[in-house]
Amino acid sequence: MNNKIQKITPNLWFDTQAEQAAELYTSIFKNSKIGRITHHGKDNHGIPEGTVMTVEFQLDGQEFVALNGGPYFKFTEAISFIVNCEDQDELDYFWEKLSEGGDEKAQNCGWLKDKYGVSWQIIPSTLTEMVSDPDPEKSERVMKALLQTKSKIDIKTLMQAYEG
Repeated sequence: MNNKIQKITPNLWFDTQAEQAAELYTSIFKNSKIGRITHHGKDNHGIPEGTVMTVEFQLDGQEFVALNGGPYFKFTEAISFIVNCEDQDELDYFWEKLSEGGDEKAQNCGWLKDKYGVSWQIIPSTLTEMVSDPDPEKSERVMKALLQTKSKIDIKTLMQAYEG
């Protein structure tokens, strides 16, 4: 990790899979790496001494921390990570890698839950521009097409809706 501390760093609470999750995520995203790993000491709420406590890692330059804190908290869709994709190949790549082993029922409108329960939005980088177009008919057509999506987004379908 670099010596300058990032102002805001997402902290992801896992039961016991922080290191495995960090390894998976850094294998998927370019410009990614695992940094410092800390371990639990004695008398830590029943977590064995020496067990991985935190894993610092970067995904495409963005710093994260993964914490093994036990089974007390679970991830929800209230927090998700947006992955902006330049084309369908990139979108397909991230969808395939992040959804593997995830919750099939939670995969729609470009949202997915990975095998650790973390929510991701795999979207085309042009989506925000399309849904915020000053022409309300264009943006409404795109939103309608998006809401009909039952799993990953097809950029061609959104572009067709946008263009009318």
